This record gives sequence, structure tokens and C-alpha cells, in this order.
Amino acid sequence: MGSKAEVQGVVVSDRMQKSVVVSVERRVQHPVYGKTQKRTSTFLAHDESDEVKIGDRVVIAEKRRWAVTRISERAAGV
Repeated sequence: MGSKAEVQGVVVSDRMQKSVVVSVERRVQHPVYGKTQKRTSTFLAHDESDEVKIGDRVVIAEKRRWAVTRISERAAGV
């Protein structure tokens, strides 16, 4: 069946019920000039536990929809 994609990103919005917006940053080399650039993608991910807050670093996995599998680092906040 093949392995599903798993990416790590930062939560940028948690205003929905049981869903969060995760920003994933990757580095891509420019095809002509060779310079490394940052590219950002945002994913809507399902969060059943509803414990994830803005600024948390999370791991999301591709299932029927993207879903938060674990919190790898909590946001340093109040």
C-alpha cells in the first residue's frame, strides 16, 4: 500500500473546532540560478484532541485528510 506522507510544521491558526492550519516550510533550489529558497505551504489538519495551540510544532500525516499525529514541541508562551 505504500507509506503515507508525514510532514512537520508550525500551527498558525486554531480558530476552528477540531481543525488547525499548519504552515510547512521547505527548501527548494532554483532551477536556473541554483540559489536555495524557502517555500511555504499551508495545510488544514484535523485535530481530534483539540489541544493544539498557535505556535506549536506538530507532525501531520496524510490519511483520508491531513491529521495531527503528535505535538513535537509546545509554543513558548504564557
